[in-house]
Amino acid sequence: MNPLKGADIIAELQADILRLQGFNSVASSALDIDWGPIKNAFPNASFPLGAVHEFLASGNEGLAATDGFITGILSSLMQSKGTVLWISASRKIFPPALKNFGVEPDRFVFIGLSKEKDVLWAMDEALKCGAVSAVIGELREISFNDSRRLQLAVEQSQVTGFVIRNNYKSINTTACVSRWKITSLPSETVDDLPGIGFPKWQVELLRMRNGKPGVWHMQWVNGKLIPVYTSLSIWTNPQKKVG
Repeated sequence: MNPLKGADIIAELQADILRLQGFNSVASSALDIDWGPIKNAFPNASFPLGAVHEFLASGNEGLAATDGFITGILSSLMQSKGTVLWISASRKIFPPALKNFGVEPDRFVFIGLSKEKDVLWAMDEALKCGAVSAVIGELREISFNDSRRLQLAVEQSQVTGFVIRNNYKSINTTACVSRWKITSLPSETVDDLPGIGFPKWQVELLRMRNGKPGVWHMQWVNGKLIPVYTSLSIWTNPQKKVG
């Protein structure tokens, strides 16, 4: 077999597998984010759009870090247009703070519900609507079947979903394409004054379908989400990957 033809066949098979698993093409998945070496952890070196991403958070500090990191992603995803639905039974985000991450709060629709089961239902319905750029749902717990239903919805609409699990009871297997944990780090001092520098986070990619988990330090600087430190190792032991 011609080596070039063989390489083309392998590339086509890889693309078919990604499509079957709900990933968009490389062109549609690209975001204007300077991920640096982190992009190598993503399939096709691009943050997957048209997929559901799961974020684990612990307490108000972890939730605030997660909200900031996701909003940094959304600022690139939305560009100059688009609307995001933020659905929660206990919303704690301060809308005016979204402007710090390059997104106007009036481009968000905040939906407050009394029960988490209603949040899940509303998120499922919203993800089916291709008119929105993304949907964020705050849920403590989500089953595999529920997450699979959300993933099936985005595979049809190509909307990107974010599930934020704050104060979760257990880590279970889900159908989300990735699982993250964002932790606050001390910001760099400005004129020897602590606490007023750019936001900085430890970003843990615990699981990425067809990708590679890893740990990095990232910072929001002048309207961009950029890596400031990369861990020396990316996890390769399957036993260390979280369901």
